[in-house]
Amino acid sequence: MADKNDPQSSADTLVARYDFSEQVGHLLRRAYQRHIALFQQTIPDTQLTAAQFVVLCAVKDSGACSLSEIVKRTAIDQATVRGVIDRLKARKLIAVRHDDVDRRKVLVSLTPVGMDLVGTMVPFAFEITEKTFNGFNPAERLALVYLLNKMCETDGDDD
Repeated sequence: MADKNDPQSSADTLVARYDFSEQVGHLLRRAYQRHIALFQQTIPDTQLTAAQFVVLCAVKDSGACSLSEIVKRTAIDQATVRGVIDRLKARKLIAVRHDDVDRRKVLVSLTPVGMDLVGTMVPFAFEITEKTFNGFNPAERLALVYLLNKMCETDGDDD
């Protein structure tokens, strides 16, 4: 019989009970993978990724903005944002220039082509959201969005 005071026995019990497929991180990753697959299946511009679309939308909402502002608004790390910006710039969807006041600061803005693309993609983005929520009732949708926002606001402390 296992001794309840034995740390090894407790650890063994935890390991035996652990089911990775029921862990929040795994479930979030699977939900995200499903959403991204729906994005790729639905969006008509096959060269546009979800991260690129989010960056375009953030720049549209902010107007000319810095890379650090884009990082903050999109929650995409700086290195990834730089790559996204480079690809969007190559497609002439964004323009990059130095700030008039602080020449070290780079400002990103949408080109007319980029603005048109965002306008064209938004209806598809709504469709993707609807497909992602397929099978959810209005209360479940509201609850999920509320809980995800709450999770994103948590700073990781165990308060």
